[in-house]
Amino acid sequence: MLQVGLWYSQPITTPAWAHAFPPEEHPTMVCRGVRGATTVTSNSREEILRETRRLLALMIRLNGIEPEDVASAIFTTTRDINAEFPALAARQLGWWDAALLCGHEMDVPNSLPRCIRILVHWNTDKKPADIQHVYVGEAVKLRPDKAQLPPLDEKDLDAWIERQVSNWERISGRSR
Repeated sequence: MLQVGLWYSQPITTPAWAHAFPPEEHPTMVCRGVRGATTVTSNSREEILRETRRLLALMIRLNGIEPEDVASAIFTTTRDINAEFPALAARQLGWWDAALLCGHEMDVPNSLPRCIRILVHWNTDKKPADIQHVYVGEAVKLRPDKAQLPPLDEKDLDAWIERQVSNWERISGRSR
């Protein structure tokens, strides 16, 4: 005889697939935020891109960020900066596939002028305390507790940036 109604089954407390992938064998990857900020002295395209590339390169190198692990990045500027989209600097450094967005910060009276901020959404297994946020230039005033950066070879960083930008120029057919 056909029975009509709701069927009851015991609840499963652990999904069957969870037994195939024990947590200790596969670290959990989560999306973490990596913050950074810098300043420029003028509203010029060249300076906006140069300082944004430098800031982003520091964030990349200090945290070991790979382009394929970047979910997205938000670039903001104070309203006195509008000569170029700072997200172009990320494309110039090889972030071809990441979702990038630019916008302006809130116009708060007496806030730091000519400031560029970046928030990278990064898929990583690092703990929040292990992430190095980067504040350089006058932006160290925003987070004095994050102003101390580990030693870094400046010439090596500049050479890496130059290689990335040259590669971008070759692939995109555009110039700086």
